Amino acid sequence: APLLAQYAPERYRSEALLLVIPQQVPNDYVTPTMTQPIEERLPAITDQILSRSRLEQIIQQMDLYQAERSRQVMEDVVEQMRLDVTTSAVRRDANSFRVSYVSDDAEKARKVTERLASLYIEQNLKDRENQADSTSQFLATQLEEAKTRLIEQEKRLEEYRKSHAGQLPSQLQGNLQAMQTASLQLQSLNESTNRAQERRLLIERQIADTEAVPVPAVPPTEAAPEGTAQLLETARSRLALFQQRYTPEHPEVVSLQRTIAELVVKLESEKPVGAVPVEKPSVTPAEAAQQKRILDFQAELAVIDHQLAANRADAARLKQVIAQYQAKIDVVPTRESELVELTRDYATMQAAYTNLLVKREDAMLAANLERRQIGEQFRLLDTASLPGRPYNQLQRFGVMASGAAAGLVIGFLIIGLLEYRDASFRSEEEVLRALSVPVLALIPGMNSDRERRRARWRRWFLDACGAAVLLAAGLVLAV
Repeated sequence: APLLAQYAPERYRSEALLLVIPQQVPNDYVTPTMTQPIEERLPAITDQILSRSRLEQIIQQMDLYQAERSRQVMEDVVEQMRLDVTTSAVRRDANSFRVSYVSDDAEKARKVTERLASLYIEQNLKDRENQADSTSQFLATQLEEAKTRLIEQEKRLEEYRKSHAGQLPSQLQGNLQAMQTASLQLQSLNESTNRAQERRLLIERQIADTEAVPVPAVPPTEAAPEGTAQLLETARSRLALFQQRYTPEHPEVVSLQRTIAELVVKLESEKPVGAVPVEKPSVTPAEAAQQKRILDFQAELAVIDHQLAANRADAARLKQVIAQYQAKIDVVPTRESELVELTRDYATMQAAYTNLLVKREDAMLAANLERRQIGEQFRLLDTASLPGRPYNQLQRFGVMASGAAAGLVIGFLIIGLLEYRDASFRSEEEVLRALSVPVLALIPGMNSDRERRRARWRRWFLDACGAAVLLAAGLVLAV
């Protein structure tokens, strides 16, 4: 039994209960970056803690497995420790799990279990913080790339709008209104031109009628200055008349103002420097009246001609403006299809950028939450226990009981073998059965004093050995 007890040494198991505390801030306010349940994350955390570097460090710091390290390589010792560590969930639907360690020493089992429990708590916090930081950094990188692409797309849109100014769909209504305004101005200008032409025909007829009346010849004078002055006076008279009938923005009023300004400049340029006024010969009142009337008609005709020329120039300009607006309106569908493609890409990039921005902010909140340790964490609910008795006591009892039974069977076998090999006669019946002859006399065994002493010492020795074996077995069972 003592020999078999070496193959079933006392093993002490220490356990610690860890509780998973959920995130203290509601998920509606801060979305956690790690959403896996504990039963899925626990194997990964266990693999990190039971890594070779971690376990080798624990073995060396806490001086574990001294005998094994003396005769085995470190890889085998680490594998033995992995077998001694057990992690299991308490219940499938409960957020708690147990960490246990088995050792030959109860105090070492408790200390190692405490160390393992603290490693689980630290590793969980580290994993969650690393996950939050990695997510935040990844989103920040993606956000910068999305921002760069968005800025490039904005520049392309800006360049497109600048290069096609006035042809964009958003400017269609303005182009239509501007073309309508120019068309109205052209219509009004045409009406003014028609009226001016009718007036010119009327004046020409009046001049012809006046010249048909015979009048004396008019003496030569400096006609240019007097004609320009007469034209200026007539234009001013017509302007005063039109200002009473039309607004200052009316095309005929504007045209007459421009004509007056040009005549004033022309009159100033036609005045000779140092000219001496020439005395006009005296004429009759009838001749003077006829001459004045003809000059008035000519001046008015010159004003009308000047107005018609200005109207034609304005009409050409307005037609060109209308053509330009019409060209812009005609190209709007093409620009709209091109702009739709550009704005569609821009809208997609902007939506992606906004989405990444929101996710980056959520990830930063989650990272701050993990750094402050108010996210999901492990809490030591039951500290590592100090075992009072070996957990394998029944196993040890079974091993030693099987050893005792095996010894008893072997003893009986030895006794039977010795009895089978002993050929001496111990009674008369044995002699009769073996020889079938009568026994005449019995001669007792005659031992010397030395033989009797040896036999006595042999009995004492056997009794002492039996007592020692019984005492050792009792001590083993007691321990």
